[in-house]
Amino acid sequence: MNTSTKTILKGCTIFLENETLQNGYVMIQGEKIVEAGDIASCPTHSGNTIITLPSSFKITPGFIDVHIHGAGGADTMDGTADALQTISSSLPQEGTTSYLATTITQSHENIKQALLNVAGYTETQSSGQAEILGIHLEGPFINSCRAGAQPKEYIQQPDIELFEEWNNHANRLIKLVTLAPELKGGLEFVDHLASKGIIASVGHSDATFEEVKLAADAGATHVTHLFNGMKGLHHRELGVAGAALKLNELMVELIADGIHLHPEMMELVYRMKTAEKMLLITDSMRAKCLKNGRYDLGGQEVTVQHGKALLEDGTLAGSILKMKDAIRNMSAYLDISLREILQMATVNPAKQLHVFDRKGSLTPGKDADIVVLNEGLDVMLTICKGKLAYRRGDW
Repeated sequence: MNTSTKTILKGCTIFLENETLQNGYVMIQGEKIVEAGDIASCPTHSGNTIITLPSSFKITPGFIDVHIHGAGGADTMDGTADALQTISSSLPQEGTTSYLATTITQSHENIKQALLNVAGYTETQSSGQAEILGIHLEGPFINSCRAGAQPKEYIQQPDIELFEEWNNHANRLIKLVTLAPELKGGLEFVDHLASKGIIASVGHSDATFEEVKLAADAGATHVTHLFNGMKGLHHRELGVAGAALKLNELMVELIADGIHLHPEMMELVYRMKTAEKMLLITDSMRAKCLKNGRYDLGGQEVTVQHGKALLEDGTLAGSILKMKDAIRNMSAYLDISLREILQMATVNPAKQLHVFDRKGSLTPGKDADIVVLNEGLDVMLTICKGKLAYRRGDW
């Protein structure tokens, strides 16, 4: 797409920030959306590039994944530019236009290398691929009894000094930290993150309801992959899961693959939290987009078969979920509107990351991160900051 000319997508349903138009258009110039509205207002200048879409298609904002480790054989922890290039280039196929590169509990040196690598890559990241918005530091400040697929030998107590050292290596790109607030120094760490504008997320935690409440009071606003890697709901102790459902200040992540959460549980979460407090994530690892087989996750062997990624002992090790499938699954599992589902994949993550001024909706002035879906919610076209990143077939 030429930066000096204007490109118009038109002729189908368009999901604007506050309304849904059955026959609308979006105009792009350079990296930005410059106009959007009803087809009756669509400019007809001969110099514009016009893409007329089937009336059954839908134009939506690009999806934002705040929790993803890898895809296409690459992982954030590989610590190489090639790995981030592979991830960023593959994600538009599933409609993801921006994401947080997510680490895993590992040695100090390996985490440092991953952070330095992301910082360097973002300085020169090319257009036409999913944009790295920052880093999700998942661990090592977590509870070993809720480690899940996080290597236990590298878990440690919260350490503000070490975190600041790492964030300096990351060029201050750490935007979200998963931690266990019940650990020694946990609440002080939450308070520190909140004071820096960094999302403190309760995850891989064995905290009681009261401990989570204290964390929320200290500034925690997020819960990592709800029900997975945390103390579950009990009728005499709400635990982390119960606190996540009860406390309105907490946004919750959902892995909507039908494996990490039963569809009936997803419906219950929706009833408790509503679309305003839910984020769809993939938590995917390097095996996404690849065949069944054995793969590495944080130095551990993971077997992928029948849609599941498992450690040798049967522990779930992330997912191979694509964001487009998370959206399709939510549509199949819950009797809710596509607009509400899109809120979980676009608006909410953008607001949580404080980038709603440029991401998360089809509003003039924002980045031209756009997805076109067909009637079956397949991704047909993805545009990342005004540049075509993926197109499926001829239509």
